[in-house]
Amino acid sequence: MTGALPRSASRIAGARLLVAVLWAGALWALGYIAAPAVFAAVPSVVAGDVVAQLLTRLGWVSIGCASAMFVLVRLSSDLAGRKRFLNLLVLAMLACALVMWAGLQPAMAQLRELAGPGGVRASPYWTQFAIMHGVSQLFHVIESVLAAVLVLKSR
Repeated sequence: MTGALPRSASRIAGARLLVAVLWAGALWALGYIAAPAVFAAVPSVVAGDVVAQLLTRLGWVSIGCASAMFVLVRLSSDLAGRKRFLNLLVLAMLACALVMWAGLQPAMAQLRELAGPGGVRASPYWTQFAIMHGVSQLFHVIESVLAAVLVLKSR
């Protein structure tokens, strides 16, 4: 059988694809479905708190998926020269996730807290918050595009 993978290589390739799809799906579902839906359904002060909690969980998902992908790529025997590319891709996605999770989200949460019950839009922190939010969205879009590449290249 020419071109057939040994059973263990096939399982590792399947697990690699599953992790890539899980990571990409989580990014896309939260960023492009859940977050906009929450903001459409509840007042922005509450929506911001809910989405912040979801993004914290997404940060943990990203760390877990990146860790799993690093291990699965290392164990893969079917990648024929693509290991370095996949590792760099996962590293870039993880970097995006960490910038948002450990940098931007805590800073934005602090601004929301400083703004008080009236919300950040009605506070003097709005411009700073809006800039951070825009940067966060940019990182999310970049990570989402990289996730599509990861899914395609993980097969």
